[in-house]
Amino acid sequence: MQTLDRPLTTNWSHLAQAVLSGTPVTEQQALSLLDAPDTELLAILHAAYQIRNQYFGNTVQLYYLMNVKSGLCPEDCHYCSQSKISTADIPKYPMLSTEQLLEGAQRAADAKACTFCIVGSGRGPTDKEVDQVVGAVEQIKASSSIRVCACFGILKDGQAERLKAAGVDRYNHNLNSSEAYHENIVTTHTFQDRVDTVKEISGAGISPCSGGIIGLGESPADAVSLAFSLRDLEVESIPVNFFIPIEGTPFAHKWHLTPQYCLKVLAMFRFVNPTREIRIAGGREVHLRSMQPLGLYAANSIFVSDYLTTKGQTIEEDFRMIEDMGFEIVGHPDAFK
Repeated sequence: MQTLDRPLTTNWSHLAQAVLSGTPVTEQQALSLLDAPDTELLAILHAAYQIRNQYFGNTVQLYYLMNVKSGLCPEDCHYCSQSKISTADIPKYPMLSTEQLLEGAQRAADAKACTFCIVGSGRGPTDKEVDQVVGAVEQIKASSSIRVCACFGILKDGQAERLKAAGVDRYNHNLNSSEAYHENIVTTHTFQDRVDTVKEISGAGISPCSGGIIGLGESPADAVSLAFSLRDLEVESIPVNFFIPIEGTPFAHKWHLTPQYCLKVLAMFRFVNPTREIRIAGGREVHLRSMQPLGLYAANSIFVSDYLTTKGQTIEEDFRMIEDMGFEIVGHPDAFK
């Protein structure tokens, strides 16, 4: 890990106040957060909370994810259990029916989620799949105020506009890692492909959601580079995933994370992207473990229930964690009409 001249413990709050006064952190300052000894963790989280509290108070937004098309992907993402090179024992199925998507939206509303995320594997959706998503979203929007985020990979010309017209509020396409490290995790598409997709989403008037995966073997400098790339793209929502090694994938035996480092990563993302929604995503239960609640001092959003091919903790446990921290769930829709 790179060693840098970092601020003294008592200066983390000073750095937060500089951010709040409009002075962006530098890459060296962001790296110093990750390089700090674990004994400074609480001071770092206190400083991150100053920024979080300024823009989001003690509120937490919940997201509910549904894997609507599993496996069957032609890409070779080394971390993914759904890729063409994975032998992981996971469910594999084509796009779920419209009725199943509507049922998922209802479960999201029941879970107090502000956003229902529909995710499908693959390089990108076919026009037929877009037709089905459009039809489902139109029905969801006719019966609920819940927001819809779609995630189907790289879009073809005109598809983003169709999703926007149907009522899709947000589209997720993660950068996943830094540009320098990207070729180590996938070879069937480039970092620029992902950047271009995020730009296309923004150009179509859809709120861009993009984040990454921490724990793929990248350096702290790569994590910082990712955070700055997302800042430069003006991404509005940033999910931070912590890699869960899955048997049957090339990265099955990578395990480089500690709860302390994960928390410093969340704080770093908050410092770099102070006004943006930071979401604790996949892997929080595995890597943060008993320290999960502390992540809310930096992040203002979490996924509830399960992820794509891995389980999360129960919704009731999430509610209890948020309540015990003194935070308030906001933004969830009224019940379906």
